[in-house]
Amino acid sequence: MEILFYVFAFFFGLTVGSFLNSIIYRFQTGAPHQLLFKSGGGLSRSFCPYCKHQLSWQDLIPIFSFLILRGKCRYCGKKISLQYPLVELATAFLFLLIFLTSINVWTGVYLLVILCFLIIIFVYDLKHYLIPDKIIYPTIGIAFLYQIIIHNSQFILQYLISAFGAAAFFLTIVLISRGKWMGAGDIKLAFFIGLFLGWPNILVALFLAFFIGAIIGIGLIASHKKSLRSEVPFGPFLVAGTLIALFWGQSIINWYLNFFNGL
Repeated sequence: MEILFYVFAFFFGLTVGSFLNSIIYRFQTGAPHQLLFKSGGGLSRSFCPYCKHQLSWQDLIPIFSFLILRGKCRYCGKKISLQYPLVELATAFLFLLIFLTSINVWTGVYLLVILCFLIIIFVYDLKHYLIPDKIIYPTIGIAFLYQIIIHNSQFILQYLISAFGAAAFFLTIVLISRGKWMGAGDIKLAFFIGLFLGWPNILVALFLAFFIGAIIGIGLIASHKKSLRSEVPFGPFLVAGTLIALFWGQSIINWYLNFFNGL
């Protein structure tokens, strides 16, 4: 039964990942309000972004449709973006991790919802160098309400200090660079991360974000895909750092403390 439960979690994540792809696409086309219903009435249906042909149910099975169709549209033969199966797989594995680590139902539901928002932010910022306010503000609101419900006033203050401290750090970078190194969306995302992770995990998330960003940046420059003046979205690195800190932040902190205590 336990194995079946985790199998369900994985396939549930695949299905949600497919839904997140739809949200990302509709934000891209400027029509997030048409996610469920069309502007003229009736249910909104998925369609090929190239030929606009309405997709049938066999075209929408997460992962399997992509493999069966060999990554191409059934109707026009255009290549389907790798974003779709990658988002589905990433969501499935992250959902499985949450099911494995959540201590209670409400915390699990909260983490699943936050995870969905973070995946949208990751992909959208990676593609468009922008973190939509319609995504980041609800994410902040949900995190704030959760902290109020779960924690007492002393702990809420600690999370708020982490949030404002992280936001102030990024605001300083924005002001110093005059918006060339960071954007306003990164400030809002940093505020959320502080509110979501609290102290000291916020430090782990930020350190990992800058570390991963530096490694990938050096790799892009070395491969001549980017130059020192090229713009690279930082939101995906912040999301990656946040997820690592969420699942393994305390283990990383313990390793760090034990390492220096042993010197």
